Amino acid sequence: MQQTRRHILEILKEHKEATIDEIVSALGERIGKITAVTVRHHLEILRGDGLVAAPSVRRRSAPGRPQYVYTLTERAADYFPNNYQGLAAGLLEQLKEQLEPVQVNEVLEGVAHSMADRAMVPDGPLPARLDHVVSYLNGSGYSASWKSSRDGIILTIANCPYEQAACTNHELCKMDEKLIQALTGVRPKRLSWQIQDDDHCTFLLRNGR
Repeated sequence: MQQTRRHILEILKEHKEATIDEIVSALGERIGKITAVTVRHHLEILRGDGLVAAPSVRRRSAPGRPQYVYTLTERAADYFPNNYQGLAAGLLEQLKEQLEPVQVNEVLEGVAHSMADRAMVPDGPLPARLDHVVSYLNGSGYSASWKSSRDGIILTIANCPYEQAACTNHELCKMDEKLIQALTGVRPKRLSWQIQDDDHCTFLLRNGR
């Protein structure tokens, strides 16, 4: 990302919200003099990328011209360091240490069903629902797609959103299978597995089974 835009994201992350003038002032301390016109240009690009929300009016304690402030979107969180993988792996290891395997699987199955409930997949024939299912999976970081085949429907997942944790905790892969079943109403048959050095995880869905 262009460095000035990266600085703007960092400023909004630090201050939660900021006006154009406040961003200009904060950037001046980092990179030197910059104009409000240039800042507006960068903000429009960041809005187009879905990282900065449309400006809102800041409430004022005294009469005067309204002040418009900018904030980050949820999507912008991806541009800042996080340790979600480490947290997920640590929580799962603690579950496995303190619970029986069947209890761990019950917890993860509950997580899968909660995710499926949030997806709100509409009723209807499987092919009609799959676009909604894939859209939900892609929004959750799975990079999913589907296609018809002679034996049924092939669901492909090109990215595991918790790949580092899944490498040592295959229970997460079982959770994904439960998620797919809950989303589609069909028990998936695994055809390939990234953990076993396949390019993708693929599943066969036979309608009505």
